[in-house]
Amino acid sequence: MAGKKVLIVYAHQEPKSFNGSLLKIAVEELSKQGCSVTVSDLYSMQFEPRATRNDIVGHLHNSEAFNYGVETWKAYKRGGLSKDLVEEQKKVQEADLLIFQFPLFWFNMPAILKGWMDRVLVQGFAYDLSKVYDGGLLQGKLSLFSFTTGGGQEMYSKEGIGGDIRYVLWPMQHGIMHFCGVKVLEPHICYAPENVSEEKRKEMLAAWSHRLKTLWKEEPIDCSPEWYFK
Repeated sequence: MAGKKVLIVYAHQEPKSFNGSLLKIAVEELSKQGCSVTVSDLYSMQFEPRATRNDIVGHLHNSEAFNYGVETWKAYKRGGLSKDLVEEQKKVQEADLLIFQFPLFWFNMPAILKGWMDRVLVQGFAYDLSKVYDGGLLQGKLSLFSFTTGGGQEMYSKEGIGGDIRYVLWPMQHGIMHFCGVKVLEPHICYAPENVSEEKRKEMLAAWSHRLKTLWKEEPIDCSPEWYFK
């Protein structure tokens, strides 16, 4: 949709990967719609995933015992966060839609992406003590988790050995995005692209492109425990 701003946070080492193809399609399709698309390519940026005192510029609130949550909260309020965090927070603040593109690692997002969540979405910016979930500070934004898996779809079913894929999504979608007030669109999951035919991979890419054409018409999921565990 023309005028909309999209931030894609991309976590894969190889541009020629299937995830890289999904990223390229998203950038091309959304740009074609008139959206302003920004990509944070975490590996290319050599993004620092570790949450340390280097994230605070200047004095610490308590130099005797370091508490990352408290220190980044205080630093955010006084404009004392490191430059890389300020830059990422500005991208988030300006975005109408956040897309996270990554391969599933051990039932979770890659460490570099988790580090982005840990460091960028600090108290005061993304949430506050009394401002969480529907009251989170990032209200008015949409998010979408687009990822690939190693196992097939049958593995990630209620009857499968991996359990329902929605169990995996609970901490990402509900525990992070919804906690910060962001509404969540249905995830886009490409199951085991490395283990299917070239024709099937092309179908997966085409399906992503097709979905993106009408993405702005989609309604967010019901952000409740029932969506994940019913």
